[in-house]
Amino acid sequence: MHSERRYTLTLSCPDRVGIVARVAGFFAAHQGWILEASQHADEHNGSYFMRLEVRADSLPFHLAELRERFEPLAAEFGMNWRISDSAIRKRVVVLVSQQEHCLYDLLGRWKSGELDIEIPCVISNHETWRGLVEWHGIPFHHVPVNADDRGRAFAEIERLFTESRADTMVLARFMQILPAALCRRHIGRILNIHHSFLPSFVGAKPYHQAHERGVKLIGATCHYVTEDLDEGPIVEQDVIRIDHSDAVEDLVRYGKDIEKAVLARGLRYHLEDRVLVNGRRTVVFR
Repeated sequence: MHSERRYTLTLSCPDRVGIVARVAGFFAAHQGWILEASQHADEHNGSYFMRLEVRADSLPFHLAELRERFEPLAAEFGMNWRISDSAIRKRVVVLVSQQEHCLYDLLGRWKSGELDIEIPCVISNHETWRGLVEWHGIPFHHVPVNADDRGRAFAEIERLFTESRADTMVLARFMQILPAALCRRHIGRILNIHHSFLPSFVGAKPYHQAHERGVKLIGATCHYVTEDLDEGPIVEQDVIRIDHSDAVEDLVRYGKDIEKAVLARGLRYHLEDRVLVNGRRTVVFR
């Protein structure tokens, strides 16, 4: 966690000569102190990606004016861009079902200050974790999801998310498939942890599938949610080695540890604006 206030610029645009010089020159012209800079050129599709962190107090104007002054340069290069302010905590709504390990982990990291975020609420299709969540001083919303009224349930979930003024929705083992329309409306804002090293073993019970195939590595994947089930751009992954002596129960236990770590890392990268979507893939500036 950085103590000084920072503005973070992220951008993508068609690749061409002069982007780095013009962006760096823009900040230099205003005495902007660049603390961190990362860039990547994708030669296959001709796209360029950049992330800059600048000391806020080195600039002679505030965020709104910074955005206004940068707009002409962004338009010249056809940039898809945004500038965020480290002084404004990101707001994260967490969705969970019956398995609590990812929820526990996120609440612990939030409580300790490791994740410097606001959690306006936790939403679940079960009542199971109300006591845990409310003990942390966070509002808990029970929204049952039944086969005959899924539309109503997900409309309520989206209403809570919107009214919370949340930036990000995290599916911390929320075992429901989100409607395609909801995914489209919030593209790039919904993170999921999948208990498998995608694209292998998609859908339900991936550890059982892995055990049946006799794999030697199992893993977890943090990815953005899209209308295509378990096929959204991947943010973070990790694996652990297993062998023939491990039962399905062992795989599930090992997997829970990986899931917690991968989700926490993926969420941090997302919150720090280190993830830029590149078609079906991502550019992650660690």
